[in-house]
Amino acid sequence: MFVDEDVRIPIDAVNLEARLCLPTRGCGIVLFAHGSGSGRHSPRNRYVAEVLQRSGLGTVLLDLLTAEEEQRDQQTRELRFDIPLLAARLAGTVDWLAGRADTGGNPIGLFGASTGAAAALRTAAERPAAVHAVVSRGGRPDLAGEALARVRAPTLLIVGGRDETVLDLNRQARERMTARPQLKIVPDATHLFEEPGTLDRVADLAAGWFRDNLGTAPAPSPSS
Repeated sequence: MFVDEDVRIPIDAVNLEARLCLPTRGCGIVLFAHGSGSGRHSPRNRYVAEVLQRSGLGTVLLDLLTAEEEQRDQQTRELRFDIPLLAARLAGTVDWLAGRADTGGNPIGLFGASTGAAAALRTAAERPAAVHAVVSRGGRPDLAGEALARVRAPTLLIVGGRDETVLDLNRQARERMTARPQLKIVPDATHLFEEPGTLDRVADLAAGWFRDNLGTAPAPSPSS
């Protein structure tokens, strides 16, 4: 692993905790925008990140809220739906990656889950030159609002076949996007993709999408 470290990312008046992994220099980097009440320790996103790393992609597992904000959100549930706040912090992280010597030239993709998908799409609209691809897992793209029409990055929407309400919201959001995204339905999966094999399907779809749109450098061999 070229880089594998915990980092603190200064955004406005806060420092966000994150885990940065780069299998090789110059690889595409996928920045994770976690969903409602989640963070960088989410087992589902950590699993997807490991699959992406084995595909030669870098990852940033990020807490969009500070520890204090997370505690408040557990009580009020308000910050997880503050899409402008989450998107501003995600965009700030994109800028932070662009400013680092070891990641400044790397193509960036965004992987959003639940409300994090709305933040990812809004960030893609605000940073069209920097964000090259977006994947949404069980996301709420509808919450991105007017930004949907401004997204130019290739976008993949992944939804569980049994997550009927979210599937309907994804279909509606898809119709509002000028750059029409692809919609992939994982049969028999519910919102969290907890059914056997469903999260593997999500990871494979995401890895293929990011490889096609970001490119990858060859992953290092286990002995290197």
